[in-house]
Amino acid sequence: MVRLRSVSLDLKMFAVGHLALGYISGKGAARFLNVSVNVPLIFLASILPDIDFLVPGLMHRGPMHSIILYALIFVPIIILYKKIGIIYFLCVAQHLILGDFLTAGCGDGIQLLWPLTSNWYSAGIYLANAASVYLEWTFFVICLAWMFKAGDLRKLLLHNKSNLVLAVPILSIVLPVFFSIPLHVPFLLLVPHIIFLFLFSLSILIDLRALSKRLTSSSSKR
Repeated sequence: MVRLRSVSLDLKMFAVGHLALGYISGKGAARFLNVSVNVPLIFLASILPDIDFLVPGLMHRGPMHSIILYALIFVPIIILYKKIGIIYFLCVAQHLILGDFLTAGCGDGIQLLWPLTSNWYSAGIYLANAASVYLEWTFFVICLAWMFKAGDLRKLLLHNKSNLVLAVPILSIVLPVFFSIPLHVPFLLLVPHIIFLFLFSLSILIDLRALSKRLTSSSSKR
C-alpha cells in the first residue's frame, strides 16, 4: 500500500456520490466546452470503474480503477469524438480521483497506476462519517436540481435506446446496497440510492415498453 497521507479513518464514496459528481462534472464540462452530452452515458462513465463488482475474479478498486487504463481506452474515443470524448473521460476520472483516490482511508486505496505498478494509492483525506454522508447528500441534491432545471429528468423518461446503459448504474447500486451483509451503505444514504434506482429503472422500463410496442407493430404488419 502506498499512501500520501496516513489517517485514522477510512472514508469511502458510495454509488450516489459517484453518480451525482459524474453528472455535475459532465454537465459542467459540457457547458464550458459548449457541447451536448448524452445523460445516460454520463451516468455510465461516472460509475464505469465499479464494473469490477460484476466481473468474477476482479478485485474491487484494482485494475479497473487505473487512470492509465482509461487514458489508453479513451485515446481513440477522444480522437473520434474530440470534446465529447474528453467529457466522458472526465466523468470516469472524477470517480477515480475525487471519488476513490482522495477518499480512500489508511486501510484502503486503488491501483491508480496499473499496469505500470500494482501498488495501491490513497490520499486518505480525513472526514467524519456524518460529514461524508452530508457531502454525498449535497452532491445528490445539486445533481437532481440541475437535472430538473436542464430538462434531463424529463428526457430520461422518454424513449431513447441509450437509456438501456443505465442497467450498469442500477447494478452498481443494487449489489453493494441491497446484497451486502452487513449493510455496506450508511442508512442515511439509502434514500438517494433508492431515488436513483427508481429513476433509472423507470427509464429502462419506459424504453423497453416502447421497443416492445415497436416490435409488436412490426410483426402485425407482416
